[in-house]
Amino acid sequence: MMAHTLLPITNLDRLEQISGKERVALSEVSQHHAFLSNDYYLSLISWHDPEDPIRRLIIPDLREQSQWGQEDPSDEGFFTPMQGVQHKYDNTVLFLISNQCAGICRYCFRKRIFHTRHNESLHDLDAAIAYVKNHREVSNVLLTGGDPLMLPTRRLDDILTRLRQIDHVSVIRIGSKVPAFMPQRISNDLDLLAIFRHHSTASKRLYIMTHFTHPRELTSEADTALGCLNDSGVLLANQSPLIRGVNDHAATLTELFKRLAAVGSPQYYLLQCRPVRGNHHLVVPIEEGMAIFEQAKSRCSGLEKRGRYVMSHTTGKIEIVGLLEKQVILKYWQAVRRIDRGRVMIVPKNPLALWLEDYLHPQASGPEEIGASQPDGVLEGMMSYHTDSRNTNLICPGMKKKQRQSGNGGSTFQRLPVLVHLELIVK
Repeated sequence: MMAHTLLPITNLDRLEQISGKERVALSEVSQHHAFLSNDYYLSLISWHDPEDPIRRLIIPDLREQSQWGQEDPSDEGFFTPMQGVQHKYDNTVLFLISNQCAGICRYCFRKRIFHTRHNESLHDLDAAIAYVKNHREVSNVLLTGGDPLMLPTRRLDDILTRLRQIDHVSVIRIGSKVPAFMPQRISNDLDLLAIFRHHSTASKRLYIMTHFTHPRELTSEADTALGCLNDSGVLLANQSPLIRGVNDHAATLTELFKRLAAVGSPQYYLLQCRPVRGNHHLVVPIEEGMAIFEQAKSRCSGLEKRGRYVMSHTTGKIEIVGLLEKQVILKYWQAVRRIDRGRVMIVPKNPLALWLEDYLHPQASGPEEIGASQPDGVLEGMMSYHTDSRNTNLICPGMKKKQRQSGNGGSTFQRLPVLVHLELIVK
């Protein structure tokens, strides 16, 4: 078996499998959307195949120069009370604890953080911990980034230790693509596995949300890493986006779902690719995606098809439930407004729709229009999102409070665009 250095590769000139002319052209792309990989992950590419799915996941593409899309289509900034902390749903807080990854996915919805002008990672852990302590409605903390498993092991241990000291936090999740990009980071670090074993207790399990997007990422090395995580008491689940040219065939998704269930990291979410700038060529229309998803699930057993097809919209996590003859059924799996949670929406079909806004403006048809609408231009009504040390209250649509922030235990008011008219549309 070939030994891999696992050292980061950021210079496309090191990829001798690509012609010099193509490397020059792609280097211009990487100036705006960074390239990062390692020799292990690059070894998974079939270089003779220009449409190889692993290549599509990691190697820059000239089509990324399109100005379609937004830097932050889910408006994460609306839900950021302090740098590196997001609080979108009342019982869940995100810590962006790293701005490093083992590789940069071409579809990354936070690719903005790899530019120096976007430093969004957590820099004051004391303040972040105090924030969670002061919000007793928070029971779930998601560690994300970047990739938390790129942190030094002792630093990760410190964060987990301090979160475990907060009695009302019962669930800690770590979102990571390291099991796919660099599984050796897990299987070769006994200290890392020891801290997982320590913090994943019988009454409060630690979860790792893996990010396998194609079955070829599930190598023997990845299987070993996942086995080590399982042995350390960590619970695993997988989430991955639906990506054009990578996993947009039912057979591919079926194989992925079956392999994931077999190794103990069953599918949790299949995510609609977000309309991020430069992603247009990677996005599958929602209705086509739903048909692929349903066909894949029809070939799977119960444990293999537990995943849900969702979009992470500004207003909440919206499940694409099903297709009728002329309509699409959507449901808020989670929502910013409590009143929206569980709400069903039935919208007229639009086979070109890539995002929720496209169902509101079905007349858009060009590649620079579909999915590219600015939220403030299409979402009607304004809502103030209010959190304090006791609870989370969502004040009625139309109220506009000046944003103000105070110290720990104080209040934060932020303007948030929401859909107030799309409750049930049947045409």
